[in-house]
Amino acid sequence: MPEYRDEGTPAPWNGVRFRDRAEAGRRLASELGAYADRPDVLVLALPRGGVPVAAEIARALDAPLDLMLVRKLGVPGHEELAMGAVATGGVRVLNEDVVGALGLEEDVIDAVARRELAELERRQHAYRGERPPSAIEGRTLILVDDGLATGATMRAAVEAARDVGPTEIVVAVPVAPPETCRLLEEVADDVVCVESPEPFLAIGVWYEHFGQVGDEEVRALLDAVPAPGSG
Repeated sequence: MPEYRDEGTPAPWNGVRFRDRAEAGRRLASELGAYADRPDVLVLALPRGGVPVAAEIARALDAPLDLMLVRKLGVPGHEELAMGAVATGGVRVLNEDVVGALGLEEDVIDAVARRELAELERRQHAYRGERPPSAIEGRTLILVDDGLATGATMRAAVEAARDVGPTEIVVAVPVAPPETCRLLEEVADDVVCVESPEPFLAIGVWYEHFGQVGDEEVRALLDAVPAPGSG
């Protein structure tokens, strides 16, 4: 069982924690020094919000940066509520508590999953173009997002990556609820979180600037750090 680490005892929210995603990435990188200058390390960002965070980590660790494409499965009519997530390769993770509480039928879940898998394919082309995906087998992966709420999306990312045979999977995020981090410890080898507040409220509360990250910014950040397979 990995040891969950944060920067002290969670406390009630009392103001902005991060100026923006880049600052969050730098603070998170300071917690990941053990992975610096290692040729086996690969930083994988969950687009789109995780990419500016992961780019700072990749620079600090002198590691290549690539993407782990995952999409949340939103409850129809209440899309902000995650009933699960899907990842490249057809991996699907469901939040059984939400599915059970709302009595969601399998055909409803399947319809949302098909739509989100189609969006994954679109984003794969929009972000990568002809850029090939990185090799994962035998590597230490650091999966990065700009924050977690339920953790369903990150759990799908971990399970999708695990199927390809990495030696270690580290989940690294600037902010997440304590319970979400504990749940991710069940599937990841390590979980690193800078802030673990209670009450959690929402990811955006923990940023002064939390604007949408566009496709062009994702492509630019991928081009600005070491290419996959380097190092």
